[in-house]
This record gives sequence, C-alpha cells and structure tokens, in this order.
Amino acid sequence: MDIAVNCFKLVAGFPNEQRFGISLQITKCGVSIPSNIAEGSSRSSEKGYAHFIEISLGSSYELETQLLIAQRVGIVEPHLKKQILTDVSEEQKMTIGFLNKLSR
Repeated sequence: MDIAVNCFKLVAGFPNEQRFGISLQITKCGVSIPSNIAEGSSRSSEKGYAHFIEISLGSSYELETQLLIAQRVGIVEPHLKKQILTDVSEEQKMTIGFLNKLSR
C-alpha cells in the first residue's frame, strides 16, 4: 500500500494538464498492485489466487514504465520516483517468489 500512497504523493506535483493523463495511469497502477493481491486472497483455489497475483505483478511493471516515461518528459520529482521504483522492484521480487511457491 505504500507504493499506492507514494504514487498519489508523486502525481500531486504534476502539472494540471496531466491530471487525466499519465498521473491517472500512475495512480491506477499503484492502487491495482495491493488491490489485486487482496482480491486474490479471497479466492478458494491457488490457481485463482495466482491469477490475481499475476495481475498485480503486471501492474507493477506498468507502473515502472509510467514512472520512466514521466521521468523522460521531466515531470517527476526524482527522490520520490526513486523511492517508488525501489519499492516496486522489491515488490516484484516478492511477488515472483510468491507466484513460484503457488505454482508448485
């Protein structure tokens, strides 16, 4: 959830014209990561759970891409972006490990 909260903090500093552009994409991805983990945890099968974990992982890679795009166009605060990317990288490692465990 820290990733999602930091995404909202990050886009608060974006130009207003980006409110429905990249900032919306960033916040949607950030919220999708913990939301899909939570939704998957309610599934009765490991296959169902794994499906939502995979969606969460996809959202993390999408978020990473959105942050790099925002960096390239010069609208991102470097320190917070770095923190989010670090957290996303760690989340991806944990998610992949969890998926591997579910697949056994």
